[in-house]
Amino acid sequence: MFFFFFWTLTYRTLNLQTRVRLSSKAQICGFSRVFFQTAVFLVLIRSCRGQSEVFGSSQPIAATLGDDIILPCHLQPAFDALDMTVEWTRPDPETRYVYVWRDRGELQIIKHPSYKGRTSLFINELKHGNISLKLSKVKLSDEGTYRCFVPELARDSTVQLVVGAFSSPGINLTGLDNSSSGVVLQCESKGWYPEPEVLWLDGEENVLNAAPTETVRGPDDLYTVSSRVTVDKRHGNRFTCRVQQNNINQTRETHIEVKVDFFSDLPGSASSAPVIIGTILGIMCLLAGAIVVWKWKKTNTKIRSNTRMKMQRKMERRAVL
Repeated sequence: MFFFFFWTLTYRTLNLQTRVRLSSKAQICGFSRVFFQTAVFLVLIRSCRGQSEVFGSSQPIAATLGDDIILPCHLQPAFDALDMTVEWTRPDPETRYVYVWRDRGELQIIKHPSYKGRTSLFINELKHGNISLKLSKVKLSDEGTYRCFVPELARDSTVQLVVGAFSSPGINLTGLDNSSSGVVLQCESKGWYPEPEVLWLDGEENVLNAAPTETVRGPDDLYTVSSRVTVDKRHGNRFTCRVQQNNINQTRETHIEVKVDFFSDLPGSASSAPVIIGTILGIMCLLAGAIVVWKWKKTNTKIRSNTRMKMQRKMERRAVL
């Protein structure tokens, strides 16, 4: 727009000089005036550009695996960047050029293959100083630092991208712990990045002591975590497995309720103790009764035997007489 105004002004000036047929001295003065005005415009343009700064984001940009995200970057004060060069790069030489805008178009020849078809600018927003980058179908390898650079201004800014993946956990009742009269619960969650932590909570949000978390990293660089905890009736009957990753600000949790009657049926539990004690006492009573009966029978047999012997002796004496 500045150059259009400049050439319009030049044309009108020269046309006016031709009409009035000014002297050569006057024409020189006219040309001097035109070049002076041109110089003023160029200074104004350079001054406006010189005052513009490049601003990105002071906070990391968190993205989920497979999402489309925007890495913010803009000129402030706003300035038309359509005819300027904009470079989006990374520090790693192997993946240096992410997107380059030059001569009103994308310079694809130096673009890294992993970003082909996945990066773009908002062309209609360039005139407003918006030089943000759109990154599509985010990969784990996209995580890192990105530089937004405008060579004409010799200004740049950086944006930090954090890529994450997550999924909801599942809880299973895997068995009984007879030594503690408890139930063993297992929680597993797949497809996390970065590596998350696992917490077990009771119904009152108290953290429970659990076994060390088992972590496996797959060939796709995603993590699978598994954790076990033993709970009993004193912990209540509602439990929560919480998997969280603070870097990407993601938390997923699953709840499970264990019936109170289930704890009562466990061997060694407090409610089953009276039954066990009663059973033992019953067995002891039976044994005692058996012993009493045995002794009574033994004594009764002995008495009968003695009585028979006495009667036999009396009969023998009478026979002699």
